[in-house]
This record gives sequence, structure tokens and C-alpha cells, in this order.
Amino acid sequence: MSAPITETAPKAGSPAQIIISTTPAAEPRKPLSKREIVADHPTWCPGCGDFAVLALYYKLIEKRQLWHERVTTVSGIGCSSRFPYFVQAHGAHFIHGRALPFASGVSLSRPDLHVFAFIGDGDAFSIGGNHFTHAARKNVNLTCVVMDNEVYGLTKKQTSPTSPVGFKSKTDIWGAVDQPINPMKQAIMAGATFVARTISTNPNHVLQMMEAALDHEGFSFIECLSECVEFYPGAFDGANPRKGGQFREVPPEHDRTDEAAAYKLASEPFPGYFGILYQVKRPTKNALEARINTNFRSKVQGLADWQILQQTFDRMK
Repeated sequence: MSAPITETAPKAGSPAQIIISTTPAAEPRKPLSKREIVADHPTWCPGCGDFAVLALYYKLIEKRQLWHERVTTVSGIGCSSRFPYFVQAHGAHFIHGRALPFASGVSLSRPDLHVFAFIGDGDAFSIGGNHFTHAARKNVNLTCVVMDNEVYGLTKKQTSPTSPVGFKSKTDIWGAVDQPINPMKQAIMAGATFVARTISTNPNHVLQMMEAALDHEGFSFIECLSECVEFYPGAFDGANPRKGGQFREVPPEHDRTDEAAAYKLASEPFPGYFGILYQVKRPTKNALEARINTNFRSKVQGLADWQILQQTFDRMK
């Protein structure tokens, strides 16, 4: 049996996390192929934008050689939340709105993993709105992709938090009257350290945003416009040049570290801007908690776990 070797956390810029591997150093692994990444067959409606996002996720894993044991795909409930079934890697199809708390737990307990959360606009900003805010402000080291189709598609056309005013659905047959959430403004305001926007009809751009998010240390958020062809067809034609729309990229002179400038770009009316609107460096929740654990462990050096627990009980008397 080969002697164990040590490996460090794979995400660029991550705090060093040492784990033990039994992979022999002298035997480089064979590059991953798409066939080794794909699991079950996608079951979305023909023409759904989620197909493109999934295909690009495959491409990201293959291009960056993210081994099966290094990737975890988490989702909540919704059409986009079927993602874990289609990816040959660790994953969890969690409950409605709670994908980010679960993904946060995975990231904090296993900092050596690349954690991706794929959720919908309803999952992220309705029942999961509070979890989105807190995962962003804590700067948990993970990538969150919200496939925004501006409608509850899985439950057959209800108004979602991002549905525009006037949108007619089974819950607003007269037309929606509530102001929709702006995901980009929401993410910037909450404290996300990487905020980007893309659309499923521009695959090259989607892959660029995914790669940039992967390389960012902290909470990386991507809003990906993903058309629901069954219950809200044509919703994003205005951002699709092939349908007479306009795909405006973030101006090259834009300062990504300027929160006010990013908020201003995010406030532009549809179709708005696409690209990285905001990106800053800030200590991650992972690094901060690791530091706390190290500091406290130094105070109980040499003690067994049960002895540490006994000390805690003794202090409570």
C-alpha cells in the first residue's frame, strides 16, 4: 500500500486545509471525461434554459478537472433543483428554501470540497430569502447559482418573487402588483463578495461566470436568467440578440470593488448588464471559524475529547 500524501484545499486562495489521501503521487489520475460526470438523463421540458446551465456545469467540472470526491452539488425544491440527480458526484436534493444552510454546513465541515448550490428564484428569494441573506453576509465559501425564470414553473405557473409587475399567473390572474425582487441588488446589499449575472442563451458567458465564481474565495453568487418555455416563454427575449434583444456586458471601466457603482448597474431596467458587477476580498466564514477552533484547541492541548467535555461540565456547576 502506498504511503499517504497530503493535499491542500483546491479552491484558489482558500486557507490551507490539510487532508489525508492514499492516492500515490507517482500515478497521476486520468483526466475526467464528460461520460464520467453525467449521471441520470435530465427531465426538464424541451427547450428549458436549465439544460444549458447543466451542460456548462459538466463542462466546468471537465475543464477544471474537479474530481468526483471534490465536488458537492446541493439544491432545494424546484425545476432547477433536480441538478444533483444529473451529476456523477456527491450531492443532496434538500428541502424547499434550505439548500444554502445545507451547503453552508458542507462547506464549513469539508473546506476541501467545491460546493455548488443550484436553486430557483422562488427557492432563493421566497421561502429561502432569509437563508440567502445570511449565507451571503457570513461569506460562506461556496458558489450559489440562481436559475431565475421569474415564475414558479414546477407547480404550474404561480407568481414568483422576481415576476414583473403585471405578470398574470394562477395566483395573480389580474396581473402581479407587487414590486419584484432584484437578485443582484439583494446579493450586494446582503454582503456577497462576488456578484455576477448571465443568461442561459449565452453559453460562453455562463461558463466564464462559473469559472470566475469557482476561483473566488467566499460567497459567490450568479444570477442566471433561464427561460421557462412552458409557463413564461419569451421572458428574456429582450436580452437575447438572436431575438432582437440586447446583451450588454458590464463596461470594462467599471470598478468591481465599488459597491455603490455595482448597485447602480444592478438598478438598470431590464435587460440590464451582464458580467461581474461586484467582487471584493473579505475573510470567509470558513477561515474565521477555523481560526476560532485553532485558538481554543491550543488551550486544551493534550487533553482527550472527553476531558475537554468534562471541563465544560465542571464550569457549569
